[in-house]
Amino acid sequence: MKDSNVVNMDFKSGPFKGMSIGLLFLIILAVIVLSKAILVVNAGERAVVMNKVTGVEKRTLGEGLHFLIPGIQEPTIYSVRTQTYTMAREGSRNQRTKDDEPLLSLTSDGQKITMDMSVRYNLIPETVWKLHQKVGPYYEEKIIKPEVRSVARNTISTYPVLAVYSEKRMEIQNTVQEKLRKTLENYDINLSEVLVRNVEFSDEFAKAIEEKQVALQQAERMKYVNDRERLEAERKEIEAKGKAKAIREIGAALKANPQLIQYEYVQKLTPGIKTVITDQTSIMNFPEDLLKDSN
Repeated sequence: MKDSNVVNMDFKSGPFKGMSIGLLFLIILAVIVLSKAILVVNAGERAVVMNKVTGVEKRTLGEGLHFLIPGIQEPTIYSVRTQTYTMAREGSRNQRTKDDEPLLSLTSDGQKITMDMSVRYNLIPETVWKLHQKVGPYYEEKIIKPEVRSVARNTISTYPVLAVYSEKRMEIQNTVQEKLRKTLENYDINLSEVLVRNVEFSDEFAKAIEEKQVALQQAERMKYVNDRERLEAERKEIEAKGKAKAIREIGAALKANPQLIQYEYVQKLTPGIKTVITDQTSIMNFPEDLLKDSN
């Protein structure tokens, strides 16, 4: 009975008929050597070659097929695509490390703030071998994460908390970006962009800000009340001055025409009258100029 899982190694029959054990060994060895001698670099990758005789070769292997010397040249593959390192609250905590938590920093006035930050970068394809020589494959843990936190904290420490929270956020983002770009250039890493978002401060300071906003609103309300009362007082003053002026003018008119008050009284009774008989012996005649002025 034949077992289908058993390979027939009988060199007198089957596929290996006429083949010696030595020849078969050479073929297997050649296949192993050839597999180690051929390197395929995929799209978006570069390879750095470590030569056991001369050290790290000062070149990078681009996309495609390459031949290496087995046992002498050992490749390390690097991605040169854009990568993103993010410090934020999102994501599964089971897959996060302490370095992935939101950035915690102190401002120039001693307030604690937290913020989310993302950094986009890529390895420079032509000089990946330099990064390999200086740092190695674990460049994110050794360079990216500590440098991002260090530069961000040092920058934030020069700004007061309200500036970080409001009008200076974009300035801080740009400053961190420029400083971090210069730092990463020393390791042949190109920085594309720094993004800052979700800035928050401590609960105590948030409460103080809320109380301050309430106080400002109350102050604005009192200012409105005071302005309204001031305008009302000015209106009354102008009205009083107008009445006083009118009284002075009336006094001057009465002084010049004593009969004016009698005329005004009569006009209230019957407009347009010129003569009034007050009793059997008194007649009130109004002069023409008085009537003309009144009309």
